[in-house]
Amino acid sequence: MPRILGVEIPAKKKVAFALRYIYGIGPVRADLVISETGISPDLRAQDLTEEQLNKILHVITEHKWVVEGDLRRELTGNLKRLQAINCYRGVRHRKSLPVRGQRTSTNARTRKGPRRTVGVTKAKEA
Repeated sequence: MPRILGVEIPAKKKVAFALRYIYGIGPVRADLVISETGISPDLRAQDLTEEQLNKILHVITEHKWVVEGDLRRELTGNLKRLQAINCYRGVRHRKSLPVRGQRTSTNARTRKGPRRTVGVTKAKEA
């Protein structure tokens, strides 16, 4: 399995799809990397040479894309900042509620988690 930026990309997949396993590289950036490096889109990741891997790494660093650990750290830092200043979005993140104005009386189950029934108890038999 080839390693790029500390991520083992799947060997059997085509390069365009294998690059997407790097956090911060999606379909558009993967296609851009392939076009700039001149690598055949039909090439499998296991068939990449050391020189081609270096070209891919060079293109990613040349564009100064924030990927992997740095991107994760940046996103968590943004969320922590919103929560620290007690802004509306930060409070919604802290309470695990929808942040962007969606309704919560119904729906929002993905964000709120499974239903918790309140106030229903079993009646004691006499």
